[in-house]
Amino acid sequence: MRRVRRRGLAHEAADRIRESIFDGRVAPGSPLREVELAVSLDVSRGSVREGLAILEREGLVRSEWHRGARVIDLNPRDVDEVYTVRAALERLAAAGAAARMTPHHLAALDSLVQAMGRALEGDADGLTLLALDLAFHDRVFAIAGNGRLTDAWHGVRSQVRLIQLIRIERDQAHYRDLLVGEHHELVRLMSRGPSEELARAAEEHVDSARRALVHLVGPSPEGM
Repeated sequence: MRRVRRRGLAHEAADRIRESIFDGRVAPGSPLREVELAVSLDVSRGSVREGLAILEREGLVRSEWHRGARVIDLNPRDVDEVYTVRAALERLAAAGAAARMTPHHLAALDSLVQAMGRALEGDADGLTLLALDLAFHDRVFAIAGNGRLTDAWHGVRSQVRLIQLIRIERDQAHYRDLLVGEHHELVRLMSRGPSEELARAAEEHVDSARRALVHLVGPSPEGM
């Protein structure tokens, strides 16, 4: 991990740990030991503890009494829960964005879809595509203009990114095939205003990914 340049900054410590989770240096399920992290990041244990608390609020880390903190260990239940919540949020965001859509907003969303197309034509890596994908959805939530809805999105966004990394690693071809078409359709429907067709498309956009990801992650836990 890169060392934190300024001591005592919990957010910067959280950023470094988050980077290590997303780039695969710290795998799902791995323990996060305060002493080791403090030495690696060159910060106090207090800053690490506060940084881990930030990541726990994002859903990337789980802490247990007497057992310390761990990166979440993704299984089909985790994927199902996160993406079920995300589907509901995306349905609301798409409807809200459609109700407030302006030509400027449409141009911004269309620009992101075009950037996805150019990235695919240039054979960009999966991380580049994922960044554009998340940027698109960030913009939809911003256009919707509902602060609490955006807060709820931010509450699962880091988990979504971690789960999508699995999709890119294990089934990138399928992801690349759907990326532009599905987002282009969402823009087309949002340009026409709120509708049940849009709500269903936004929900299915996420739910189809959920179904694929549950299969990719592995056998379902008993009782799921």
